[in-house]
Amino acid sequence: MRPLIQLVRFGWEQALSCLFPATIFAALAFTQIVPPPFLPRYDWLLIICLLMQWWMVRSGLETRDELKVITLFHMIGLALEIFKVHMGSWSYPEKGYFKIFGVPLYSGFMYASVASYLCQAWRRLKVELGKWPPFWATVPLAAAIYLNFFTHHFWVDVRWWLSVLVVIVFWKSWVTYEVGGVRYRMPIILSFVLIGFFIWIAENIATFFGAWEYPNQSEAWRIVHPGKVSSWLLLVIVSFLIVAALKQTKQKISHMKSAGGKASGIGC
Repeated sequence: MRPLIQLVRFGWEQALSCLFPATIFAALAFTQIVPPPFLPRYDWLLIICLLMQWWMVRSGLETRDELKVITLFHMIGLALEIFKVHMGSWSYPEKGYFKIFGVPLYSGFMYASVASYLCQAWRRLKVELGKWPPFWATVPLAAAIYLNFFTHHFWVDVRWWLSVLVVIVFWKSWVTYEVGGVRYRMPIILSFVLIGFFIWIAENIATFFGAWEYPNQSEAWRIVHPGKVSSWLLLVIVSFLIVAALKQTKQKISHMKSAGGKASGIGC
C-alpha cells in the first residue's frame, strides 16, 4: 500500500509541475475544436500563454527567478524555431499577426514550458544532484548539443557522438528527490531518457492539435518519427544543464549572502 501512496504523491507533484505545459495542450485542443473569434488561432495561443505566465507569477506558483529562466528558454527556443522553419524542418501553416519569419511567438512558450516543468519539479521534489560534473565539462557539452541542432544542416550530424559523450560525462551522476518525506535516487541519464520520451509523446499530441506541422503531416496527421526522441533527449539535456547551472549559481550566491557577501539573485 505504501508504494502505491508514494506513486500517487509523486504523480500529483508531477501534475502540478506540468501546469504550464498542460495549459498549452488544453489551449491547443480547445482552439482546434472551437475556432476562436476576432484573431487567428496562433495569436489566441500567444495571449493564453502570456495570461497563464502572468497568473502563475501573480499567484505565487512561479517565482520571479523562475520567470527569468523561462524567458531565457523562450528566446533560445524561438531562435531554434526560426532557423528550423527556415530550413524546412517543420512549418506553421496557419495565419497569425504575431509571427517572426513565419514562426508564431507562442511557439517559444513550448520550450519555456519545459523549463517551467524543470523548475517546478526541482522545487516541489527538493531535487539534489550527486557527483555532478564540473562546469568545464557540462557547459561546452550543452553548447555543442545546441549548436548541432543548427550545424547538422550544413555539416555532419554528430548527435550520436554527443550522446556517447553524455553517457561518459554523466555516468556516475544521479539525482535525488523527495516524495512524502522519503528520498529516492535515480541515475541522471535515466531521468534524461524518461523526460525526453514523455516530451516526444507530448509532441505527438501537439502536432495532432496543429501546434506545428512536419512535412509528412501536410496532408494528414501521422505519428512523429520515433527518431525524434533522440532530438528531444538532447534538448532536455541542454535544458537540464542550464537549470542546474543556474541552481548551483544561486546556491553559491546564497552562501555568499549568508557569509556577508553581496550579490543579486539569479536562477530559479
